[in-house]
Amino acid sequence: MTDYKATLNLPETAFPMKAGLPQREPETLARWDSIGLYQKLREIGANRPKFVLHDGPPYANGSIHIGHAVNKILKDMIVRSKTLAGFDAPYVPGWDCHGLPIEHKVETTFGKNQPSDLTRERCRSYAGEQIEGQKADFIRLGVLGEWDNPYKTMAFANEAGEIRALAEMVKQGFVFKGLKPVNWCFDCGSALAEAEVEYQDKKSDAIDVAFPVEDADKLAAAFGLGALGKPAAIVIWTTTPWTIPANQALNVHPEFTYALVDTGERLLVLADELVESCLQRYGLSGEIIARAEGRALELIRFRHPFYERFSPVYLAEYVELGAGTGIVHSAPAYGEDDFRSCKGYGMHNDDILSPVQSNGVYVADLPFFGGQFIWKANPAIVAKLDEVGALLKHEAIQHSYMHCWRHKTPLIYRATAQWFVGMDRAASGKHAHDGSTLRERALSAIERTQFVPNWGQARLHGMIAGRPDWCISRQRNWGVPIPFFLHKASGELHPRTVELMEEVAKRVEQEGIEAWFKLDAAELLGAEAADYDKISDTLDVWFDSGTTHWHVLRGSHPLGHEVGPRADLYLEGSDQHRGWFHSSLLTGCAIDGHAPYKALLTHGFVVDENGRKMSKSLGNVVAPQEVNDSLGADIMRLWVASTDYSGEMAVSKVILQRSADAYRRIRNTMRFLLANLGDFDPTKDLLPAEQMLDLDRWAVDAAARLQAEIIEAYAEYRFWNVYSKVHNFCVQELGGFYLDVIKDRQYTTAADSAARRSCQSAQYHIAEALVRWIAPILAFTADEIWSFLPGERNESVMLNTWYEGLDRLPEGFELDRAYWEQLTEVRAAVNKELENLRNSKAIGGNLQAEVTLYGDEALQQSLAKLEDELRFALITSAATVAPLADAPADAVATEVPGLKLKIVKSAHAKCGRCWHFRADVGSNAAHPELCERCVSNIEGAGEVRKHV
Repeated sequence: MTDYKATLNLPETAFPMKAGLPQREPETLARWDSIGLYQKLREIGANRPKFVLHDGPPYANGSIHIGHAVNKILKDMIVRSKTLAGFDAPYVPGWDCHGLPIEHKVETTFGKNQPSDLTRERCRSYAGEQIEGQKADFIRLGVLGEWDNPYKTMAFANEAGEIRALAEMVKQGFVFKGLKPVNWCFDCGSALAEAEVEYQDKKSDAIDVAFPVEDADKLAAAFGLGALGKPAAIVIWTTTPWTIPANQALNVHPEFTYALVDTGERLLVLADELVESCLQRYGLSGEIIARAEGRALELIRFRHPFYERFSPVYLAEYVELGAGTGIVHSAPAYGEDDFRSCKGYGMHNDDILSPVQSNGVYVADLPFFGGQFIWKANPAIVAKLDEVGALLKHEAIQHSYMHCWRHKTPLIYRATAQWFVGMDRAASGKHAHDGSTLRERALSAIERTQFVPNWGQARLHGMIAGRPDWCISRQRNWGVPIPFFLHKASGELHPRTVELMEEVAKRVEQEGIEAWFKLDAAELLGAEAADYDKISDTLDVWFDSGTTHWHVLRGSHPLGHEVGPRADLYLEGSDQHRGWFHSSLLTGCAIDGHAPYKALLTHGFVVDENGRKMSKSLGNVVAPQEVNDSLGADIMRLWVASTDYSGEMAVSKVILQRSADAYRRIRNTMRFLLANLGDFDPTKDLLPAEQMLDLDRWAVDAAARLQAEIIEAYAEYRFWNVYSKVHNFCVQELGGFYLDVIKDRQYTTAADSAARRSCQSAQYHIAEALVRWIAPILAFTADEIWSFLPGERNESVMLNTWYEGLDRLPEGFELDRAYWEQLTEVRAAVNKELENLRNSKAIGGNLQAEVTLYGDEALQQSLAKLEDELRFALITSAATVAPLADAPADAVATEVPGLKLKIVKSAHAKCGRCWHFRADVGSNAAHPELCERCVSNIEGAGEVRKHV
């Protein structure tokens, strides 16, 4: 038997089937570095329109986790897709370097009582070490960026820029000093930002406390009585007994009805709606003897249960009836609503009692409880209330309570003198613009910002609409200083504050924040120095990152194309609505009058396949470093792309394995294309569209239509759509139809025949397009494929734009898209019957079959257009078309309207070269094992194909 294998054009490529990503990806990274890929991208982008994705800085502490990987991969996919779309899309990675967690780590390592300058030195060193570790992990993910020159908030220029940003806000009148309750952590010894607060369950002492009446006659009159006739008290309910020593008022709602209840020994004032539940809780019976609206009780004085002072009734609309007694005990130093209520009734800052120190311990001279830690003092306070007859009920309850995100310990509200950015202040002087407040500016800016997904807009709007003034001061060492001088007598800022801040910024630019801490006030103030205090507060770390639009985008890494720059996109996790998105919005609106971004993209958190948070104790943590080492970064990137990031993102080893399976299908499709292009030279073998076969023109048209959808999906950040479209195209249009059908023509026609060069031309166009489609997602694999594609090409797929060589089918083309859609339906029907026959052993393979298609007149005319080439489309040895009326009784009905089938096993011999069963096999004496078609393709003129 003659071996005709050498006469076939069998696929051949050096592109490996096995990806070996964990080994190959580091080699690719080294090559990108050696050719200066990122720098080349900046060079070719010099005259392109800019697209700036400004990096939200991760915190320089600890190894990166899977959430970091998701964030950086999403950013990289956007930057890469924008580059391919023809933009200059730089990516400058950044790091947040100041703040408590780093200082806490240094204190844990070296102890709490280090000299301040040494603490700062060690914090800077530690942050630098952490950045290098995280940087290596981010680069390993395939993220292209300015890694040799990232931005760091601790860079001297950025520290100085942050001071200048603060100066701008001072200049515009948004910064003020005030006494207000702020979130306070005893372990941190500092105020916390809203974003540093989390909620956990806590066990608390819930108490009902009676405050005896002082103004008995006024209370009687309020209830329409001549006299009370017995002792009376008003009752409050609280879960914070430790605040009772700081009580200074009682709040009732002006419109609620309050009842005077006779319980025998005394009268109790309770909200009318809650009388029954309260009496039941106290184990008392009673009778309501009078009722009054809350406003009637205004300014009536009651006595503190164990201190010699009075607590007047103030009206407050924040009082609720959901639980308790309908009366709120007010300790203005330890509650935002309490503070506002007392201030509204004229209480001065100096009048506010604040017995709790920064470490959570009562001041030493507080009667009964001085020197005690507040949580430990709770039982003593409860006992004291019981001793004086004021305790009506005490029970333990479990409830959600605010905790420090770092220490996981309970927080309190604590009134301290802090620096604030005023939400409801309007810019002053020449900066007044339209007279709008910062809150109004921010809400307006939100309306002008694009949100992806769009629910983010309402979320951020709600946060800004209801938030209090922003406390920007902290009492720490490792932070950018608030370089203010306060007059010792008046407490006022120096009149040249903005000018002095610039002088400080110049010094910080040269020496870092240490320049402020070692500065002698006399250097700047001269003889005035004796009259001023140099403050030691530092800025909230959210102010560091929230002003990067100022000290990065027009400082260390300027955009260079507009004043008051706005990045095209900020992208972070959903927690940043109350973090970086939030602080950036406020500083941008305060300084420039608009948001520093045009669009915000939010991604969800990573959970396991059962929706649980990642936790070492649960053993469900998926570490990106381990995925890189076992599967490769491209598998992780494919998982990120395939997942709808607008909600929680589930990952596990099983889920990643599914991504690996999908990766193999895409890789194998590209390998098949490359193998079929082994001898193809696009400079001389590429056919123009009008010379290509109909099926090949359809395949290129399908790729062109798909590319338009993919480009749109990338532009709208719908990466999961890109993934599904590319994957389906590889599996269905290519693997399930086109590449299957053209194998015969690719392998059996003459190597340089028009029939073969036509399908090679189509595959070349598809490969050129497909490698670009996957480049933002499969960064390493796309570059590997790029190096195997035929023809002259540059060093990386990323140095190009979307492929422009995909020709659409012209209008009026006979075998148009609808035609091939119909054919694929017919082919599916034929394949279904072929499978039945193979399973029943009636035929061995599809080429052993001869099919007759019985169609109605329209279908018959349509299928007949392919003539004898219909068999190649169906991959059978023979295919004929006949009228539906001629269908025999044993013809198989199909799901295609107007179509029946009859398939029989061929009675002819099998061609030893193309494996078709044909009547003309053996008709040529020189090649008795071949059909006439193969003989012609070997040594004759070769077959002519028009359609398939």
